[in-house]
Amino acid sequence: MVFKRLRQAMGEGGPTVETVLADSDCRPGGQLAGRMRVTGGDHPVDVSYLALSLVTRVEVESADGAYDTDQEFGRQQVTGSFRLAPGQRHDVPFRFPVPWQTPLTDLCGQRLPGMTMGLRTELEVARAVDQGDLDPVAVRPLPAQESLLDALLRLGFRFAGAAVERGHLYGVRQDLPFYQEIEFDPAPRYADTVHQLELTFVTDPQRVEVILELDKRGGPRTEGRDNFGRFTVDHATAHTHDWTPHLTSWLHNSLP
Repeated sequence: MVFKRLRQAMGEGGPTVETVLADSDCRPGGQLAGRMRVTGGDHPVDVSYLALSLVTRVEVESADGAYDTDQEFGRQQVTGSFRLAPGQRHDVPFRFPVPWQTPLTDLCGQRLPGMTMGLRTELEVARAVDQGDLDPVAVRPLPAQESLLDALLRLGFRFAGAAVERGHLYGVRQDLPFYQEIEFDPAPRYADTVHQLELTFVTDPQRVEVILELDKRGGPRTEGRDNFGRFTVDHATAHTHDWTPHLTSWLHNSLP
């Protein structure tokens, strides 16, 4: 269980909030369950609301270069306004829906290098908003995502890292203003021709769209270039789908 305490911006003697997660592990499209305990301070206050949101680190491209910033998403207001007497405790259970396109943070029991994800609690009193530190959250892949990841590992590719980039992919329906790229070092058999493989999942309640970008090495007289692939797998049939021959064929056609 994860505990967090917020200090109200109105100063000493104000209310505090303690947030407890029953489990900090989740999957896209799932839920984070827990409760929020608000404790009154030295004087009565009117709490405007309690809210929760997920926060991740995103890379932003601009005319002046690239920079990293925190990106809030999936925000949910848990309560409306209520009166809190001095010393009074007010418990609020919650079920926070995790968006389907939430970036993954953990694969094969390991944290993906470069990934940050946390749940933030927000309390407003008298128009003063207090945001607490992030409680770490682990987002693990869905079965449909695992099937493709396992196939890449069987082919000899290895996780190199991950990044979340602000923006939209062309021709892809995104619900969030960013997308995740999971980076792989090439399998030994492709090391002479492949610099890196990047994978993006775009998920909805029915299916997972898979976008692959193959960064090819250049030769003595040729420049490196990218090859793209796009595939779809339904959640209902993910457990029966073997990606290994599919990916092998795509790699063979992409690397003449």
